[in-house]
Amino acid sequence: MSAIDVVLIDAYSQIFRSFFAIRMLTDPQGKPVNALYIFTKLLLELDKDYPSRRGAMLFDCGKVDFRLKLHPDYKANRPPMPEELKCQMPRLKEMAAAFGWPQYAETGFEADDLIGGIVSHLDGCEIRIVSSDKDLSQLVNAHVKMVSPAKGGGFEERGIDFVEAKFGIPPQKVADYLALVGDTADNIAGVAGIGPKSAAQLLQNITLEEYIADPSVLTEAKFAAKLANQEELLRRNLGLVRLRCDLPTSFVDLDQVLTRRAVNWEKVRSLCTEAGFKSILKELPAAETSVADDLFAISAKPEKI
Repeated sequence: MSAIDVVLIDAYSQIFRSFFAIRMLTDPQGKPVNALYIFTKLLLELDKDYPSRRGAMLFDCGKVDFRLKLHPDYKANRPPMPEELKCQMPRLKEMAAAFGWPQYAETGFEADDLIGGIVSHLDGCEIRIVSSDKDLSQLVNAHVKMVSPAKGGGFEERGIDFVEAKFGIPPQKVADYLALVGDTADNIAGVAGIGPKSAAQLLQNITLEEYIADPSVLTEAKFAAKLANQEELLRRNLGLVRLRCDLPTSFVDLDQVLTRRAVNWEKVRSLCTEAGFKSILKELPAAETSVADDLFAISAKPEKI
């Protein structure tokens, strides 16, 4: 595998995936650990397959004001975090810290925005984004790929070809595509009568910015009729689905922000023992392996979460 400069983890996407992957798993004290189990396996696989010296785990920080101003009902359909998952969050973050991942959440930024900002500031770096969130597909390019856990173990890399095959348009038009079709997960209504196939067809030769500036660029009558008088909706949706490309002031030194600490295998072993993860304990390095033997540099900025 080629060298990867930076690995960015969309934290909640992987935590919720872990929670729903298996159910009814408890530790010796009877506390839920189903999300912790799958999440720990994910971190172990990442350490094996993507041993990056730089990376971070990014968390959402609630609903952000600039999107709520555009659409007060943005993400209003999302249920609260299940109690069975909420009680595992401290242990999930403790496990991530043991694996050396810096963890961040910033007011005014969703995790996708932080990822987008980091990617835009590291032009040309080989970056892998651990997520299946379609919004992040707009960041894919020759050097940036999405990584998703594959069935049976390992990871599936999703590059430009994957995005084009899935959506019918290149990554740079994903935001336009989502603005047209909407996103039920985020409670964003699309243009009536425009589905995935028609959105891809419509965007073959134009962008939404071009259409908004001059509707006459859309020559197909069937699409022109559906988009007539929809400029306000399209502007709103673009504002909702486009990722921020700036970063919070606390990220001014990206090298420091993204420096991973050495994996603390002793701590990982302790957490797995406490949770009763006997099968994972068998996969860990020998107990005598010290933190100093790990691949990564020791110095790093303390986690913010």
